[in-house]
Amino acid sequence: MQYKQFVQNHREEWNQLETLITTLHKSKQNITADQLEHFQRLYQKVAQHFSYSQTYYPEKETTGYLNDLVAKSHNLLYRDQVSSLKQLRQFFGSSFIQLLAEQWKSIIIAMLLFILGAAGAYISVLQDPMHLYAILPESIATAIDPERIGAEGSVNSPVMSASIMTNNIQVAILAFASGITFGIFTVYLLVYNGIIIGALAALFWQYGNAYDFWAFIVPHGMIELTAIFIAGGAGLMMGYRLLVPGESPRSYQLKTQALRSVKLFLGTIPLFVIAGLIEGYITPAPISLEAKYAFAFVTVVGLIAYIAIGKAILVQKEKVKV
Repeated sequence: MQYKQFVQNHREEWNQLETLITTLHKSKQNITADQLEHFQRLYQKVAQHFSYSQTYYPEKETTGYLNDLVAKSHNLLYRDQVSSLKQLRQFFGSSFIQLLAEQWKSIIIAMLLFILGAAGAYISVLQDPMHLYAILPESIATAIDPERIGAEGSVNSPVMSASIMTNNIQVAILAFASGITFGIFTVYLLVYNGIIIGALAALFWQYGNAYDFWAFIVPHGMIELTAIFIAGGAGLMMGYRLLVPGESPRSYQLKTQALRSVKLFLGTIPLFVIAGLIEGYITPAPISLEAKYAFAFVTVVGLIAYIAIGKAILVQKEKVKV
């Protein structure tokens, strides 16, 4: 059977099952025997379609679509009631890592867009320091005294720190949600916020305090920026799927990618919490700059270890399935 004919012959049944899943989710207490019987018949048929597609068309998007449809149907039929704690452990232990593995390219692109903005602003402010005031928000620009960073009383840092933290959380929320704009606004947000960091870095370099500046940024910044790149990557992927839906309808791509983007953003919430605690207790702490760099290194190692362990768990699960 040719691929196009396969899709045409069975698309109606797939749409029926997807509609029925939505209906059963909304009316769990009022499921009739006829609905349940119809649902089971469709589920069995679509499971066979998925098996066929996986065998003959493993690289096609339809195979992924059928995989999701069968998984949703299975969960609806055989779901077990698990505790919220178990669900959280499963999400952060494997599901979130799986999402990162699936969308790592878009996350890297988000990081590169941020770096592009940072590099441009850095060069611009080095050439003319007055460019700083055209780039930075007033709340940050007026709170900076590059000659007194780290000195007692210099820390307009609660103002500066709070402004940056609030800004970054807003960026993360907007970055993933802006995927609905075909990713255009997501690109703008990533580049612009790179510009802010690049401008600050250039200013402190000019005053000979770059080492001090980064010591106050990297302890919380490594985690905070990672979270922003993840959220930005989610928004970019949503935008890409809307622009290039492939063989699946845009409505399906929107529903599927929006769900993944929301999950990715939810996965960044603990990162922002941890970054906030570090920013409140470690960044302004009266410890050496070297200790702050060492702490930043530990956070990076922790992130890598978390992803590596999660990946190992996923690999082990795949082996068990086989």
